[in-house]
Amino acid sequence: MEIRTGRFWALLPLLIFILTYLVTSLILDDFYKMPVLVAFMVALVVGFLQYPRVLFAKKVEEFSKGAGNPGIMLMCLIFLLAGAFASLSKAIGAVESTIHFGLSYLSPSLFVIGLFLISCFISISLGTSVGTIVAIAPIAVGMHESIGGSLGLSLGAVVGGAMFGDNLSIISDTTIAATRTQGIKMRDKFKVNIKIALPAALITLLLYLFLNPSENVAVQASYSYSLIKISPYIFIFIAALLGMHVIWVLVLGIVFALGIGLIEGGVDIWQAVNAINQGMASMFELSITCILIGGIVGLIRMNGGVAYVLTQISKRIRSKSGAEFGIAVLTGLVNACIANNTITIIITGPIAKEIADAHEVDRKRSASILDTISCFVQGCLPYGAQLLAALAVAAQAVTPLEIMQYLYYPYILGIATLGFMFFRKKQEPV
Repeated sequence: MEIRTGRFWALLPLLIFILTYLVTSLILDDFYKMPVLVAFMVALVVGFLQYPRVLFAKKVEEFSKGAGNPGIMLMCLIFLLAGAFASLSKAIGAVESTIHFGLSYLSPSLFVIGLFLISCFISISLGTSVGTIVAIAPIAVGMHESIGGSLGLSLGAVVGGAMFGDNLSIISDTTIAATRTQGIKMRDKFKVNIKIALPAALITLLLYLFLNPSENVAVQASYSYSLIKISPYIFIFIAALLGMHVIWVLVLGIVFALGIGLIEGGVDIWQAVNAINQGMASMFELSITCILIGGIVGLIRMNGGVAYVLTQISKRIRSKSGAEFGIAVLTGLVNACIANNTITIIITGPIAKEIADAHEVDRKRSASILDTISCFVQGCLPYGAQLLAALAVAAQAVTPLEIMQYLYYPYILGIATLGFMFFRKKQEPV
């Protein structure tokens, strides 16, 4: 049974994970050297060894309950389907067509704005910021060859646009984690989230408009694209906004993409099957990580760790805005330590939900805060996957600081989220 009074040392497994992951990463100067699963297994062993007076069978039972939580299992299923859809869409040429579609309408005189808009569109379609950066950053590097001094600004626009979609896409890991941990529909979270992200994106566009380095950029080339290959992305976007359950959105999206691939001749049936399998396989580690985190949180909850965090945060909360700020601070700190926004949401989501319920905060708002704050922090980290990917594509021709000074969207997103929390309108409880 959970310890209602709460105790700090019940949080030891989580602290061990952060220390194992953070210290190892700092020593090796690589935040992606230490496998997350190994770090969580170390934390799990610590959790099993803690409090020896508690029967080991009881610990295993609580771990199993947490790991097998219906929300965790549904999240894993959604991850697998999202991976399958993304991989199949890429196999049929949807990714290439989407990129070429954006490039076809890239204004030569406003190429930084164009890079930002293309990155926003691609990231919403793909649901991955890193994948977007890897796809679009080479274009920014190519433009740098014609316009000296533009690389940091261009890559900043690409990273910012990538984080826009990472925050809003219904097949983004962060969106899935935020909505499932808060127990809400993706459509509801999107409606609240867009009120934060869209103004931030519009302000970012204005900034890039005034900072465009050249008015005379040569048109690169004409690009071929197929609108029908882009249509699976449009389908899942509209279906999600109409309120269709995410499972059916993704299943029908996969069927839709499969049909287009077979009709257009982009893939044969076995190529499609292999693409679906590879997409699901790419989500195995994340899914197992979710299961481990759920089990570890179950142990922490049983020993009073969750109660301790809630008690400490609640002592400092005087309003609904204060509760939201507590969720934001908790999310930001964990994200800064582990440099992974999806895992951050999975870890902090259950606690955020309890804070929201205790202080009558609408869960649509708590889900949006989880997602926006994690994307804000992740997008700014010099050791985060997003900036590291941009640096890798640029072959280290630019420093992290040169990109970070132009990361307008993540910075404005963070400010917009603060405004969203503290200038809230009166609303009904959940």
